[in-house]
Amino acid sequence: MYILYDIIVSASRFFLQIIALFNKKIKLFIGGRKETFEKLNSEINSDDKVIWIHCASLGEFEQGRPIIEKIKQKYTNHKIVLTFFSPSGYEVRKNYDGADVVCYLPLDTKSNAKKFLNAIHPDIAIFVKYEFWPNILKALKERNVETILVSGIFRKDQAFFGPFGGWMRKSLKSFSHFFVQDENSQKLLAGIGIQDVIISGDTRFDRVNEIRQQNNHLDFIEEFKQEKLTFVAGSTWKEDEQLIVDYINNKASKEEKFIIAPHNINPKEIKELQNSLNKKTVLFSEKEPQDLKEFQVFIIDTIGILTKIYSYANIAYVGGGFETGLHNILEPATFGVPIIIGPKYDKFREAVELVNEGGCFVVYTKDEFNSQLKELFTDENDRTKKGEITKSFINQNIGATKKVLEYIDSKIF
Repeated sequence: MYILYDIIVSASRFFLQIIALFNKKIKLFIGGRKETFEKLNSEINSDDKVIWIHCASLGEFEQGRPIIEKIKQKYTNHKIVLTFFSPSGYEVRKNYDGADVVCYLPLDTKSNAKKFLNAIHPDIAIFVKYEFWPNILKALKERNVETILVSGIFRKDQAFFGPFGGWMRKSLKSFSHFFVQDENSQKLLAGIGIQDVIISGDTRFDRVNEIRQQNNHLDFIEEFKQEKLTFVAGSTWKEDEQLIVDYINNKASKEEKFIIAPHNINPKEIKELQNSLNKKTVLFSEKEPQDLKEFQVFIIDTIGILTKIYSYANIAYVGGGFETGLHNILEPATFGVPIIIGPKYDKFREAVELVNEGGCFVVYTKDEFNSQLKELFTDENDRTKKGEITKSFINQNIGATKKVLEYIDSKIF
């Protein structure tokens, strides 16, 4: 099976090189990997102690970030290698100063796995939430490298738990230990004979708790917001924006302000969004030298500041629930605001729990969105109560990072 898998991965590299001629993201995916071994060979010496942390993309990086930063503080004699699979993670965090080397993970062939591990020779390998690469995991096990998964979450419909999942189960059994988010994940792993599991929770709660405590001040948002109630919609897709635009155009009062931070910031799509609004609208890229308080809608056509913007929200909307799947609801929740989402949220444990607790509201139609948003704008007591639920939800789930670090202390170093 490993031989067939190796052939498939090698063949995929060939086809991706062709696709890269026409696709910018795939071009980054292929081109960036050409630099991996050069980076590692120039930065990692044979006598270095190394901790390797792997994240699929940007979301997993944010999930693993509290662990990375605590390790950086505590294990000063180790070098940290941080790898990404996706360009959407690497391109944003390639200059992250919490790691000594940031690079792409090589494609998972047997030869790449050997070459990669020879280069970094890690004392420990930490995978965040997802990513199970059979050749790399097998090589780690053969080298007796302590390998852990943090903030893992498993579902019954995954290949590991099906009748034909034996080969993938073998990959899972290469891990030394699992830190999972919930009891269901622990039971699923126990059902296939994996017992080295701790229910630690989700490290993203620790991350958003840190975000809450940092300096989130933004002069231009304060100038725009003034003292008015402000709705912040983050990581929105077109279907999300259709609901928001309809409300702004037809239901919004002059005392309500709106900030929209689209997931895609393609200039053409941003301009289409701006043109669809009949209220006075400004773009982040055009905010100077505007008098921002005169605008009712602020479109954020940049990346990297959404978490700070959520701190100014009175009500939040998190996108993706009508499209590809829900984005991160914990970022606005940490600031104690009620949240509205679309219907595709059932695979996100935190969303399911927060909906059940009453701090997050699911809408399926334009009318439901209009009704829910207007109610939150006009009923201060209800808005405050729901916001207290979201903040309490964050506070009750902090602590996963501490559990992971205690394990590292007692078992590894």
